[in-house]
This record gives sequence, structure tokens and C-alpha cells, in this order.
Amino acid sequence: MKHFEETKALLHNSVLFYIITASMDGNYSYVNENYSREFSHINNSLVGQPCYITMHPDDMNTCVEVSAKCFENPGKLFLATIRKHDGRGGYVYTQWEYKAMFDDQNNPAGIFCLGYNITKYVAEELQLQNSRVENEKNLVKIEKMIFQQSHLIRAPLSNIMGLTDILDKTLMDSNTSNICDMISESANQLDDVIKSIVNIGRM
Repeated sequence: MKHFEETKALLHNSVLFYIITASMDGNYSYVNENYSREFSHINNSLVGQPCYITMHPDDMNTCVEVSAKCFENPGKLFLATIRKHDGRGGYVYTQWEYKAMFDDQNNPAGIFCLGYNITKYVAEELQLQNSRVENEKNLVKIEKMIFQQSHLIRAPLSNIMGLTDILDKTLMDSNTSNICDMISESANQLDDVIKSIVNIGRM
């Protein structure tokens, strides 16, 4: 137990880490200043209170399961992500490492937990996932646009260009020939634009 007491003393005033211990009855037996300050909206004095009062109800089983693993594997650390009430109707995400505590007679004495707030990381990760989904949707749209430009639009345009070539070889008055040349020039310009769009889409 000595090393737990030393860690608690070292990080009692930490502004980054949470240190808590829970007794075998599931109540807080110690909380450091950072944890006490962060969750004072739940209770001004958390020591002696049930640990579940700070948790999202769905995360209570996670806490119990991870604690059980600690006692089954003395000396090992186990991770847990637990949501905590933020006092505004929502939750903060916290990441913890749990370790079983034993007394001098090697009897189970409780759980030691070292944690920190990962809410910002979770929000950024969610935003990144949403961006990936949006990018995938956009890629599908771009591929569809490329196909339409490259095949569905250029096919009739190629026909127009071919027909103007045929007309150009027939006997026409100068006015009709001039119109045919303008159609051919416009078709070529449009073809260049479509090629440019397709090339940009494939970059």
C-alpha cells in the first residue's frame, strides 16, 4: 500500500490527472483535488459516497468488470473509459487505469484509479470520423460525375463532332458552311472543357 500512498501524495494537487481509490464496498475512499474540483457539482465531499454517482449508468458495468479483472490479475493495470456527469446535463469522457489494492495481509483492499479527461480527444476523433464519411460520400459523387462526363456526355458530343465533319465534306452554301464550322468549334471547346473536368476529378 505504500507505493499507492506515495502516488496519491505526488499527484494530490495535479491539474491534469485524476487520482481516486474505491473501497471494497464501492465507495470513494480517496479523491485528489483535481477530481474533487471537477465533480464538485455532484457532491462537495465525494469520499464515502458511492462511486456510481459520478458515472453514466451504462458505464457502471464496465467499472465492475474492469475491477474484477484487477483482482483476478494482481499487479496488472487495466484500462477503462468512463463517462462522467458534467453538471450541465451532458457527460465528459475520462480514461482510466485501474489496479487492485491489497492490505498487509494480502487481502483485497480496494481499487486504485489514475485517470484524465479525454473529452476533447473524443470530440476530435468523432469530427475526424464524420469528415471521413463525408469524404467517402464526396468521392462517390466525384466518381459518378467523372463517369457521366467521360461517357454519358462525351458520347453524344462525339456524335455531333462526327456529324459536323461529314457536313463539312458536303456541298453547302457559304452561310451554312460557316454555321457548321461554328458548331464544330463549339463542340471542340466543350470537349476540351469536359476533358479538363475529368482530369481534375482524377487528381
